[in-house]
Amino acid sequence: MLNTPPGEKIHLRGLIGSSKTILLANLFQKSTKSFTILLNDREEAAYFYDDLNNLGFTENTLFFPSSYKRSVQYGQTEQENIVQRTEVLNKISLNEKPYIIVSYPEALVETVISQPGLKTNTLWVKKGDKISTDFINEFLYEYGFERVEYVYEPGQFSVRGSIVDVFSFSNEDPYRLDFFGDEVESIRSFNIENQISKGSLDNITIVPNIQNRNIAGAFVSFAEFFQTESVWFGNNLNQFFDHVNDIHRQTILTKSNEGQSHEEIVSGQVLKSQIQKNTVFELGTDLAFETTAGLEFSNSKQPVLNKNFELLGENLSEYSKNGYEIFILSNQEKQIERLQSIFNDTKVNVKFNPVNFVLHEGFIDHALKICCYTDHQIFERYHRFKLKTRKAEREALSLKELNMLHQGDYVVHIDHGIGKFAGLVKTEVNGKMQEAIRLVYKDNDSLLVSIHSLHRISKFKGKEGTEPNINKLGSGAWQKLKSRTKAKVKDIAKELIALYARRRSEEGFAFSPDTYLQTELEASFIYEDTPDQEKATIAVKQDMEKPIPMDRLVCGDVGFGKTEIAIRAAFKAVADSKQVAVLVPTTILALQHFKTFSDRLENFPVRIEYVSRLKSPAEAKETLKDLVNGKIDVIIGTHRLVSQDVKFKNLGLLIIDEEQKFGVSVKEKLKQFKINVDTLTLTATPIPRTLQFSLMGARDLSIIQTPPPNRIPITTEVHGFNEQLIREAITYEVDRNGQVFFIHNRVQNIYEVEAAIKRIVPGVKTGVGHGQMDGHKLEKIMLDFINGYFDVLIATTIIESGLDIPNANTIIINHAENFGLSDLHQLRGRVGRSNKKAFCYLITPPLATVNADARRRLKAIEEFSDLGSGFSISMQDLDIRGAGNMMGAEQSGFIADIGFETYHRILNEAVQELKQEEFAGLFDEEGQKQTQAFLKLNYVNDCQIDTDMELLFPDDYISGTSERMLLYRELDNLENVDQLDLFKTGLIDRFGKMPQESVELLEVVRLRWKAIELGMEKIILKNKNMICYFVSDQQSKFYQSADFLKIVQYIQKTGNGKLKETNHKLTLAFPNVFNVETAGYMLKEIIQFVKNN
Repeated sequence: MLNTPPGEKIHLRGLIGSSKTILLANLFQKSTKSFTILLNDREEAAYFYDDLNNLGFTENTLFFPSSYKRSVQYGQTEQENIVQRTEVLNKISLNEKPYIIVSYPEALVETVISQPGLKTNTLWVKKGDKISTDFINEFLYEYGFERVEYVYEPGQFSVRGSIVDVFSFSNEDPYRLDFFGDEVESIRSFNIENQISKGSLDNITIVPNIQNRNIAGAFVSFAEFFQTESVWFGNNLNQFFDHVNDIHRQTILTKSNEGQSHEEIVSGQVLKSQIQKNTVFELGTDLAFETTAGLEFSNSKQPVLNKNFELLGENLSEYSKNGYEIFILSNQEKQIERLQSIFNDTKVNVKFNPVNFVLHEGFIDHALKICCYTDHQIFERYHRFKLKTRKAEREALSLKELNMLHQGDYVVHIDHGIGKFAGLVKTEVNGKMQEAIRLVYKDNDSLLVSIHSLHRISKFKGKEGTEPNINKLGSGAWQKLKSRTKAKVKDIAKELIALYARRRSEEGFAFSPDTYLQTELEASFIYEDTPDQEKATIAVKQDMEKPIPMDRLVCGDVGFGKTEIAIRAAFKAVADSKQVAVLVPTTILALQHFKTFSDRLENFPVRIEYVSRLKSPAEAKETLKDLVNGKIDVIIGTHRLVSQDVKFKNLGLLIIDEEQKFGVSVKEKLKQFKINVDTLTLTATPIPRTLQFSLMGARDLSIIQTPPPNRIPITTEVHGFNEQLIREAITYEVDRNGQVFFIHNRVQNIYEVEAAIKRIVPGVKTGVGHGQMDGHKLEKIMLDFINGYFDVLIATTIIESGLDIPNANTIIINHAENFGLSDLHQLRGRVGRSNKKAFCYLITPPLATVNADARRRLKAIEEFSDLGSGFSISMQDLDIRGAGNMMGAEQSGFIADIGFETYHRILNEAVQELKQEEFAGLFDEEGQKQTQAFLKLNYVNDCQIDTDMELLFPDDYISGTSERMLLYRELDNLENVDQLDLFKTGLIDRFGKMPQESVELLEVVRLRWKAIELGMEKIILKNKNMICYFVSDQQSKFYQSADFLKIVQYIQKTGNGKLKETNHKLTLAFPNVFNVETAGYMLKEIIQFVKNN
């Protein structure tokens, strides 16, 4: 087949599923030419590419994307895609080995620069070359590279002394060139997130943005780019060329209005005539060329068995009787084990070969007698493809952006309260230069914070959109606020711990271990369990099997499978003939949970009912009667479930969804319930990491941080208001029988928006919902939407609260710039809840008119398109809500006053004090250990260092102020020696050899750690003397500790240092301390003496 003369057209008939990929990979191994595969959309191409990678062709497979976010007619290029395109063209033109290139219509409709054009625009650099930095500077400038402080996007470069960083479009990592005079001494690639080098290279190519039409060189179609003969493959090629023609036509319409040229695109006819010259293999039925030869394969699809494992068993044993070999593909060993155990339980005897990687679609080949089944099709799960992407690094950068201090930001200083950040300033101490940070307080008072105490300030995290009160320096108000908060927090924590203690002494029901039905229920879950989900499930079951009543809080983002954990627990309880009550905040949620539970448990002997005002009084009465008689296993309802007339025959488990949404009276009733019934509470408000630790031993927590692995990321795009886009988005969704949310947060003109949508998309059915409507009416609209009576729901943000409509998979948010991060995240969480691809469009005015803060938010939400992608880290807003829910709502006020970080420090102190004082007996050794570890037995938790030495990053070492600021903050927040070493390596790598004043600066951090270990609160290093101040609290247990005695012994024994008490403060003084290193050495000696004696 491969040796046919160029121009042959061969039809491969009967190939199904991933057998296409396998055949192609086999052909490629036997060929010396490059292959290009044309598929009908990006998704199909991505799966094909993923299959090739899984078959082990990573080194030879290239993915050729479109340069645009969606496609050329909408504009909006995507940097990452341009880099991928350039990389592919560069590799083809270097012609070092054959490749398999996978692509789709949106990518091929665009023209590319010709090979000679690419060569003219490329700069080759190798180690040992003689080039001046000036020449490189000029070359980059001429080709449109932008000079920046540090490089994080293609097309940028920066020059620092003898180091040049440049991000070429032909490589996914930027390069760092280190010059010695005019010679290139070394070339390394580096990581954009931490700017540290990865590996060294001998030679590189620097290529500008070749999509830029102003550079020299002709533009040709991708088919013309090849200069050697290549082989082309297509699946339903006729459709492919039609699709290219469609885009070509639409683009010409859009662009001719804007008066642009058409050189950047090529039509399907032209592509077809150019590909005609090569050998083409066609798959599928819709052919583009007349075939000269054909081959017939006898394949059939992997059967669809709707998770009926008995059928699967019969199907497989039938095939193996007939001599077929059976392969089951899965990249999770656990799935294979589950299958094996289900076969054993159902007494099916099937021998199969597990294969430890996965392909997209299973198939049966009757000629070779093999069955190739994939686990995601057996368990009906979504299978996700992997493309090369810089996502993780870009996300980290967005977070870095959000947490950076900009002038005018509010900051909290733990000792002085809330002020405004006013930048870095240089100061002079005893004739030496130092740097400090300036904070502005009330009445324009300034406070200078030394760069050694940056860890005492943090960015203020309060409610979004509210301005905090700035404190007055020296007024004492801040200290009062802190102590008032502490007293309050201590009361709440005390109550939590007391409840916990009381529950520990109660007797509950111990459930029996899992049955095989339980295993079957869990195996039929359509997503794979994430490690967190598995941990949570195990924890819940262990709690249920213990005689103490369970009280566990499961917390995880929207769509992370909390309901699944509840269903499993409910089933376990029912299997032991106990009843389960599920309490939810709204009628609609009751209905939704009823649907979810019924769907999941339909093949099991469980009766599920719900009570809500949607039922007639007679029906409700009937339900309650059945409940008392024990005919109902699971009852779902709103707070109606805790009223007097609801009686159970044998309640064994209470499941509460979003407890914080219930009123006080309901909560009080629940407390009575909880004492001896196993309770499982679910919440979607993330509880900040930091609080989880402080609350250890006051609540059993399970945190689900990881999203289900095969949930499809939601395609999120920021666009200006564009009617064509809105029409396409709504039409696309409605055509696949889906529904659309359109969020418009102004009730005043919401009906005008409805009229506009009806005009843009004639014929769609719309409904409007907003918070000012009557409750029953709103409920009816929501129910109609759930039942699919209309296509587009135009609503205010009321939909963010837990509405789950798997059929709605497109959300359009109007004026997205006015929403906080957490609101956008919650709103977006409404879609993408089934296995269909979901879309979120953020509509904004032109970005240039939007303020910088909102721009950063939009950028962040666009980057984090995965569910739960580390988002909660940046969601200060949610941190506050989460803390409020854990500690009671009135706490939110305190947090807004003093900022989250300070609140958290105070909470920690309070809980630890309680554990040591009042509740010391309650916690077993493990708890004691945790508390000890937590307190690290440090008698002080910080040490202030004051010096008159020159300790800083000089301007000629690091010139950018914001970069210095970032590094000072990072340095000051390091926690251990390993981090410090890494930090140092990074500095030398990025900026070259460190000057002495910077080396000393790093030593200050070590000095502080040693001082804290020795119970010192403050160190003054001035005029070549060092004075160390011990704990100022004379009642501190430090003075009765063995450590303190040993320090005194050391001074008596060695005569080093002088102990002295002035004004009730104990100090230790050392003369002749010339630098920070000496100071560190002196403290190190004391530490060793204390440890060894």
